[in-house]
Amino acid sequence: MQVENKLDKSAKWIIMSWYERLRLLLHIIRWRFSWSRKDLNYSPKDVASGKFISAREAATLIPDGTTVFSNGLAGNARCSVFFWAIRDRFLKTGHPCQLTWVNVGAQGGRGKVPGTIEELGLPGLIERYIAGHLETCKAQLRLAEKGALELHTLPQGVMTMLLDGQAHGRTRLTSRVGVGTFLDPRVGQGSSLTPDALAQYVAVDGDPERLLYFLPKVKIALINAPYADTEGNIYLQHAAAWTESLESARAARANGGKVLVTVSSIIPKDDTAVSLSAEEVDYIVVHPYNEQTASIRQTRYWPMFVPGGIQDANHAARQLRFINNILKITPVRGAVEYALARLGAKVFADAVGPGAMVNIGVGFPEEVARQLVAQRLSDQLIFTTEAGVYGGLPAPGIFFSAAIGPKHMEPSVEMFRRYESGLDVAVLGFLEVDGAGNVNASHRGGRVLDTVGPGGFPDIANGAHTIIFIGTWMAKAQFALDRNRLRIMRSGSCKFVRKVRHITFNAQEAWRMGKRVYYVTNVGVFKLTSRGLELCQVVPGVDVERDILQVSTARIHLPRGRQVPVVSNAVLTGNGFEIHLQEPELESV
Repeated sequence: MQVENKLDKSAKWIIMSWYERLRLLLHIIRWRFSWSRKDLNYSPKDVASGKFISAREAATLIPDGTTVFSNGLAGNARCSVFFWAIRDRFLKTGHPCQLTWVNVGAQGGRGKVPGTIEELGLPGLIERYIAGHLETCKAQLRLAEKGALELHTLPQGVMTMLLDGQAHGRTRLTSRVGVGTFLDPRVGQGSSLTPDALAQYVAVDGDPERLLYFLPKVKIALINAPYADTEGNIYLQHAAAWTESLESARAARANGGKVLVTVSSIIPKDDTAVSLSAEEVDYIVVHPYNEQTASIRQTRYWPMFVPGGIQDANHAARQLRFINNILKITPVRGAVEYALARLGAKVFADAVGPGAMVNIGVGFPEEVARQLVAQRLSDQLIFTTEAGVYGGLPAPGIFFSAAIGPKHMEPSVEMFRRYESGLDVAVLGFLEVDGAGNVNASHRGGRVLDTVGPGGFPDIANGAHTIIFIGTWMAKAQFALDRNRLRIMRSGSCKFVRKVRHITFNAQEAWRMGKRVYYVTNVGVFKLTSRGLELCQVVPGVDVERDILQVSTARIHLPRGRQVPVVSNAVLTGNGFEIHLQEPELESV
């Protein structure tokens, strides 16, 4: 009888699992065939307020040559209907044109997904583009490569604080963020990424330990929010992230400009839940096809992304991972990659105590977070995202910057202030590392097309007490696990180089500030010391001389007077792998 019950439960689990996979697959298919749906003429007929207009009408309110800001990050809070309407008007009339466009987070679709900032990648529409993350904006990068667009980048946190400053009449910001990096005119090119740029938005302040940042005054703020009421009050409840909705709206109003908000639907007034009052909003476009986050309509929002809306976070995480795997948004991981993630999680657990506030970057850092969740350590940590999501489990891939089961939402600027005052640990990726410990995470090559942008990386690294960089030792190499040992089957291009092409993270500044910095790779773990990079752990099967010292052009130091410790087999194989957060050591008085 017990055997039969077990079989029944097992069969039920299999049926439910396949049913759920089918449901999610159908969800993806529906999105794929409807992701361009729009109604640029739609306007609610039963609302007397003159605030409600169509998207086409909204596009006519943007004058030539003005500065426009759009909110959103990745798939969250995309202003798609505004992008489509502006593109449509420009193609028909040539207006608006010569715009300066500002956005903080990544808003492109890599040339694949419609309804992103790439809709505006037309010659003459935007004259100058300023963003924190640019890798996904392929249309803008192509224009910049041809000399048809002036391109700039700034750290995301700096940009949110500049927006908030404009809301209060301040046009400049001095900050430690970016000192000693490519953003510092003493080291790199500042904000400009294209030759002969006419503008520059960063300068050396009188204080050598700070930089002076600027932004053009925002005159039009474009915002995607979930709901409005008939009076024109705006509600952010059920959003996957707030991003810069509040600070950008208040900046535009303070600068004498206009605030245009697109919402999915109209709801009854609730004075206790208003995010932006009707007095702070000029016009509202109702668009039923707006998304909560990529693939998910706001009118059918998923509770997992809303505070208090999820019961089983691990189950929700499996759903999102399945969607990402189908869409091929995230790379397929194998045994070697999972071993790297476990190694990153082990370094994390050895360095971080319970209650730590954490920021997780995109890529391999997401895999580290998965390992921490699998080890049931997530309840002892406070995960955050730069989009203003506090608590919960970081959402992966196309949902990046949202979270599963967040505790609460806040404006991006408030989250970056938290980071500025002290972030316990950040787990970030890298493109290159040099012998001094400097990291390039912002540029893949010598062309404008190779631009990634710093994103929130400089702000996060500046605020974090402990930084764990994680990535592969070589690009385009082939690794394998053989009898609990790592083998390099085909060599590639080593990412540890003599000198990084872009300094996104300045190791000397970090050392001076007393930060703990680790570099986790699939051949071993390095740490930042007064001498530079030191190899502090090596993976079984890796020959230090042959596979590390002879391969890397970066100068790497070995521990003084002792052998390099070897990573345990449990980390490599996962068998018996178990980690615990370390209680922080008390400082001696």
